[in-house]
Amino acid sequence: QFKLIVENPDKPIASGLQVKAVVEYTPKCVEDLQDKLTLLVEDDVVHIPLLGLIPYCDLEVESEVNFGEMIANNKLVTKEISVTNRGTTSGVFRVTYDGVVLLNIKPARGVVKPKSVRKIKVDICTDVPGVIKEMMKVELESRGCTEVWIKGVVVEQALKVLGVSCGKALKCINFGPLYFGTSKTEKIYLYNERSECVDWVAVLEDNAIGGEMGTDLQGNTDAVLHDLSLKNKDVDVSTLILCFPSQGTLLPHEKSLITICFSPEEFEVNDASLIQDYVLFLRFEAVGERGDCLQNLSGSFSRHVDLALMGSGFPVVLTFKPGRVIHFKDCYLGEQAQVVCTMRNESEFLPVTFSFRKTAHFNVSPERGKLKRKSEKEVTISFSPHQIGAFEMKQIIDIIGTGVDKNNVEVLKTKSFHQIYLTLLGVCKSKQTSIVFTINPGLTPLISNATGQFAVRGMGQLSVTAPVAILKSTQTQIHTHRKNRNCKDDALIAFPNDRAASLRPSEWNKTYRTIFTKTERYNYVDPEFAYTDSERLLREGNRQHYINFISCLRQRRLEKEAARQFYIYNTPVSIGIKPAEGLKSPKISITDFPKEKPQSRMLPLDDNCLLTSRELAAIVSKSTNKGVWSWLNPMPYSTKEKEDCHLTLTHKQLHQIFIGPSTIDFGEVCVYSTTTKELHVINNLSVHIWIQIEMEVEELRETSPLSQVVPPLTKTHIPVVFETTTVGMFKRSLSYKINNRHIGHVLVVAHAMPIELQLSTRELILTPVPGCLAGTEFRRTVRVCNPRNYPASFSWKSVTGDRKSAFTIKPIRGFVEAYSDVECEVVWHPGFNTLETGQFILSVRKGNSIHLKCFAKVTIHV
Repeated sequence: QFKLIVENPDKPIASGLQVKAVVEYTPKCVEDLQDKLTLLVEDDVVHIPLLGLIPYCDLEVESEVNFGEMIANNKLVTKEISVTNRGTTSGVFRVTYDGVVLLNIKPARGVVKPKSVRKIKVDICTDVPGVIKEMMKVELESRGCTEVWIKGVVVEQALKVLGVSCGKALKCINFGPLYFGTSKTEKIYLYNERSECVDWVAVLEDNAIGGEMGTDLQGNTDAVLHDLSLKNKDVDVSTLILCFPSQGTLLPHEKSLITICFSPEEFEVNDASLIQDYVLFLRFEAVGERGDCLQNLSGSFSRHVDLALMGSGFPVVLTFKPGRVIHFKDCYLGEQAQVVCTMRNESEFLPVTFSFRKTAHFNVSPERGKLKRKSEKEVTISFSPHQIGAFEMKQIIDIIGTGVDKNNVEVLKTKSFHQIYLTLLGVCKSKQTSIVFTINPGLTPLISNATGQFAVRGMGQLSVTAPVAILKSTQTQIHTHRKNRNCKDDALIAFPNDRAASLRPSEWNKTYRTIFTKTERYNYVDPEFAYTDSERLLREGNRQHYINFISCLRQRRLEKEAARQFYIYNTPVSIGIKPAEGLKSPKISITDFPKEKPQSRMLPLDDNCLLTSRELAAIVSKSTNKGVWSWLNPMPYSTKEKEDCHLTLTHKQLHQIFIGPSTIDFGEVCVYSTTTKELHVINNLSVHIWIQIEMEVEELRETSPLSQVVPPLTKTHIPVVFETTTVGMFKRSLSYKINNRHIGHVLVVAHAMPIELQLSTRELILTPVPGCLAGTEFRRTVRVCNPRNYPASFSWKSVTGDRKSAFTIKPIRGFVEAYSDVECEVVWHPGFNTLETGQFILSVRKGNSIHLKCFAKVTIHV
């Protein structure tokens, strides 16, 4: 089967030349051949082996697919395995799998070209934690069946709270006793022990079972119940506990240092010695896992870590001897009175640091100090008046402690968190002074006694002015001259001090009269400087010329502006009329304004303030109680929507957006059917959000709309439509984006069932109706039920064999709606030598087939 084609040279071959030989291989059977070719070169013999191989495919596949550690977050994780063909012809492979874990394998069969590689995608849905160890079989051409193991571990998202000093898991932090108004901080580590990043947020559980907010746990039952009746129910718990940071992102196996601050606040009660104990739970959870906020929409549970926080709040209890009101002895100016006051700290747990403020006329020694638990200290208060009178001063005592800085929670600063007031009473009297007279040496003073020999020092000030009556001269004619009383010209009244300027009047045509007698004043006109009558007329003409010129320019400018405005408003809408031109504004009364509704309290957006479970539940309840908003835009159009939908939301804001349920379970659905479930979207923010669904699954391609702009505090839903033609389990991850930035996932689960009809019975016994004549028909009905959500058509076929059947059924074919049934009547026609048994086959289009056996029970009476 080998053929050599060559011309052997007759002469030796010179250097640099060559001889070509062609070997042809023509196989005649399916087998590999081997031969050799002998080459003689002068005295040397060279054997060249010849191999003739049949073309074949050489397929290989990887023996293991290891997904590693995966987080149970309803995502679809994809791995690829390679089928390699090292042969010379194409090879066929086929994948079969019948394990417990649902695997999506694409393609399940295919052809691999020679010298090439074909990729097979294997998808695993990470919805249930557990260990995955499954086997799928790959049939390779010319190799047979090969086993491929699928391995992996699905774990829950694990966040741990670790102590800073010990590094071990921490379950509780006890802040101990604190004064109301002070703060104390503790540091912890939040640790992500998984191999994926996690966005987390801190939520304060103020409605958790076992939580206490301001209850004296050391008292008896009656006292606790009494305190509960006095306690304010609307306490903002988010101010008691501060967390910094309260949101963030943890890389795989990363620790983040978190500072927790406890700041107890005193309730408004009459009992100043009321002790308040706090037991709160701080929950660290992944963003989007909202616990029981969407319990009615999803059966999924939240994976989080809880940290218990304990602490107690105590009031400052200081007692004073001789009391809060201190009386000082009367003293004269320049003297001093002292009182010794004893301060006692009645607290059994905490010391007190005090500081007296500066007060006029009173001094305190020492001004500041510290009192230990159950201890006392003497303070000397001095009354040193600087003026005469009775004094009632309020002495302020500042209680010093550590408080939190709102701008930086990690740093505590010293401040006055409490104040105590003392009332100080003192009287300063004046001393009696005697008047001393001195001998007048001979100079008589301004004021003297009868003899003029003695004068008193220190005279008071004398008044140098006396009240006089002032007459408004311009409005009276008492002093007006007789000949001027009836003058009715428009003369102006000259002021008394205008004599110096009277020679040059301001205006030549004005007449002035005196203020009292109304006599016409003399005005001198200097001919060297004054204008003549012709000059005045010429000036007036020039002035009027320029006035007219400026007026024409203004009129022309106004006409051009009016024409331009007309062209601007000359549209089909405005028709050349300027909006509101000539319209008067309506008169608005205060009663016309609608009453503003109180705005709902929005959740805090400060980085230090915590979200609380009660606030989350309240705002979700408010949003869900509203009607579904259906008039939504697919894209942001207005300026406000565009600004809001381009925002990058924080973890806290994302935690207030509820998109669920996290698992949409369609249950058992029929192939070729259309089933719809609602994906709820609740926007609890004060801004618009833009939801975009990425649709890559063929079974969900009818879902619409895929894009919506949800207004603030609005609830809506997106219909998710499921259609399939493949029988089996369906699990896919549906992805969505918020504001085209933040990605989320929703798991869609369905069990696709074939079209199927059921019979009420598989064996039907027909008996005659009592009272009927012999030879009449036997009748009985059988019910055809459709348990699926898709209508099914059916037809009956009788199994008779060689003989004609005496059984008939009607209707012979029909249509059964979803979740309904149809009754079919079976009739046996008795006759000579007829069979008493029969059989029918119920054939369902694109579905199953069922056999129905019929028996006729004939009773013969003798």
